[in-house]
Amino acid sequence: MKLFKLSLKNIRKSFKDYAIYFFTLILGISIFYVFNAIDSQTVMLDVTSSTKEIIKLMTNMLSGVSVFVSFILGFLIIYASRFLIKRRNKEFGIYLTLGMSKRKISMILFFETLFIGIISLGVGLILGFLLSQLMSILVANMFDANMTKFTFIFSTSACIKTILYFMVMYILVMIFNTINISKCKLIDLLHGNKKSEKIRLKNRVVCIIIFLISACLLGYAYYFVTAGFEKLDTANKIFIPIIIGCVTTFFIFWSLSGLMLEIVMRMKKIYYKGLNSFIVRQVSSKINTTVFSMTVICLMLFVTICVLSASLTLKNSMQANIHKLAPADIQLTKSMNLSDALLEEGYKKEEIEESKIDILDSFQDMNFDFDNYIKDSVEVDIYHTEDLTLNHTLGSLLDTIRTQFRFLRYDSPEDIMKLSDYNKVARFYGNKEYTLKENEYLVVADFNSMVNVRNMALNNQEEIHLFDHTLTPAYTECQDGFVEMSSQHINSGIIVVPDSIIDENYRAYNVVIANYKKSSKEDRLEIEKTILNAIQESEKPISNNTKIDITEASVGLGALVTFIGLYLGVIFLISSAAILALKELSESSDNKERFRMLRRIGTDEKMLNRALFKQIAIFFLFPLMIAIIHSVFGILFSVKVLEIFGNEELLPSILMTALFLIIIYGGYFLITYYCSKNIIKEKL
Repeated sequence: MKLFKLSLKNIRKSFKDYAIYFFTLILGISIFYVFNAIDSQTVMLDVTSSTKEIIKLMTNMLSGVSVFVSFILGFLIIYASRFLIKRRNKEFGIYLTLGMSKRKISMILFFETLFIGIISLGVGLILGFLLSQLMSILVANMFDANMTKFTFIFSTSACIKTILYFMVMYILVMIFNTINISKCKLIDLLHGNKKSEKIRLKNRVVCIIIFLISACLLGYAYYFVTAGFEKLDTANKIFIPIIIGCVTTFFIFWSLSGLMLEIVMRMKKIYYKGLNSFIVRQVSSKINTTVFSMTVICLMLFVTICVLSASLTLKNSMQANIHKLAPADIQLTKSMNLSDALLEEGYKKEEIEESKIDILDSFQDMNFDFDNYIKDSVEVDIYHTEDLTLNHTLGSLLDTIRTQFRFLRYDSPEDIMKLSDYNKVARFYGNKEYTLKENEYLVVADFNSMVNVRNMALNNQEEIHLFDHTLTPAYTECQDGFVEMSSQHINSGIIVVPDSIIDENYRAYNVVIANYKKSSKEDRLEIEKTILNAIQESEKPISNNTKIDITEASVGLGALVTFIGLYLGVIFLISSAAILALKELSESSDNKERFRMLRRIGTDEKMLNRALFKQIAIFFLFPLMIAIIHSVFGILFSVKVLEIFGNEELLPSILMTALFLIIIYGGYFLITYYCSKNIIKEKL
């Protein structure tokens, strides 16, 4: 009972010192609950069946991510406990001096951890419950859901999962504390805070050599994920720059720490100005542990910046693309002129015959009045011929381009359209229309990688030969445009030619694009269901692509990526900032005597606070600066990977990520500074 009371007294006495620890635990628990409660919170939303499946997939993936997040939070809690125990070395030393056994000290820590766990779990779950209601509104807005059936719900499953996961973490912390206390020696506990690591000036030549080698290897990794992106032809190769980046980051910190220390000590005017010499020695006294910690924190910040920027860019770009790339309500496509030779490949005779009938004629055969549901529409054709493949359009540059882009399908037939047909679609979509001379062609594309490939050929004025005609490029680069609706930039190229040269025998697809008569969401859903049911019941080989489906899929993928990105990004950001904050608070506690000595020799409080601010700023800014440099190339890599979705919203996403960094990382920095200032403050 005495140990129980002592534990409660210690928690009350040390609450201010543990403020960041409590805050981090509560924040981690609430975030964990929020993202695991999405499933329960969205049950009451009035959404379509396909949207429910998307939300179910999202919650399942978030559950999987939660396992990874629990490892991160577990590491953070154990790491924090290590520094909090170190903070109380002298207290535990006094306990041992007074005759208390290590077993009883372990029991004190056991009760303290138990109390901290109960308090943080309780407060975290309450905060998580409140935040989860806001998350439900966010999900509803994303999926354009009806909120009439929405009610406040406490997710029992998320609560149990949160308690279970954190209970395991706290048990591990208790085991760790017991082992740590059992290894402690009395003299180390009493005088540990007076020890400082010996300052060892590293060999300057060795530091320079290691820095140059690391910088070169890191530069190669940067090149590998940007300019040398095409060399990443298998998924396994991405691990090469990742491993290089992790290893070189460590050695860059190691070498820079040695070089910076020597450089500053040689700059006498700076070194002896104010308390700079004290600051440098304070930083140097922890140099061995700082290098590894800085490396881990830097990599966590790098992941945070890239994940948040990429996920927000993808979501925002996809939402913006819906209006631009899916401007009509429905698109129907049907294969035409199928050869009788396909009978040997399993095609039915009826399918071959059906391919000779246009889509609108098929509706007449079905006795379905298509015009009764449609406000306006266009009908166009797409042509294919084995005599015009990507090989043929690249002309004399084929061999050169093959060496750079080895995985393109060079033998696939090109999509060919009449100029009048393409202009009909462009007019219907609100895109730019074009004119051509009888001996000219143009290429319409919006998929950046293929645009770059085709521009090489167009700029070289490569001719094409089509239906006994020779055509030259009307433009030296691709023109922006598309025919197939999507939420992504997927048009790798359409060859647009004058109407007069087209041979109708090579018609490959018949396409009908239309808008519904009704404008409300419910009416449009009903019309779409009627049309698609008629096609399905008739078993006509007509594929469909609708704006409603594109929107739901786009919003679903955007929500999935956004939530996972936010979940991981915020957890990594909190963890990295908390590790730095706890480390600095622990060192501020160790440095109380040193700051007291500075006061005795006449240093005023303003200089002491400035020195403390600079010391903490170095620890917070150093890993952040390297992480930002890494992130520049990481984001460039992400843009290449996600170019199909577009990168128009990259800048707003980067600004939003910067805002997260300023609020969370900057907030931890300020809290750390003010808490540290309170620790070193002379008590009157």
